[in-house]
Amino acid sequence: MTDDTPSPDPATAPAPDDHGALLRSWTDALLAELDLAGTEVDIDAVLGLAGVVARGVVRPAAPLTAFLVGLAVGRAGADAPEAFERAAHRARALAATGDFAA
Repeated sequence: MTDDTPSPDPATAPAPDDHGALLRSWTDALLAELDLAGTEVDIDAVLGLAGVVARGVVRPAAPLTAFLVGLAVGRAGADAPEAFERAAHRARALAATGDFAA
């Protein structure tokens, strides 16, 4: 099986040590790939939520939480930034309570 995905152009790709630019570049490319170009993403808010959950629950809960919050935002069918804030608030509150252990 061959991968026909083009390699990034080194002349326009951000430097690997410029995390902010690399994250923005990745986000923009992924949004385009997912037919979501033009969607605003607050990278700092998403990373902040992931950090809270990683420290308050367990590290693998961070990407799972990001997925589930994204799912909630997608299903809300409302203003995405507002839906994200509501879902993220609920996730942070649950992580803070510790009221989720089996």
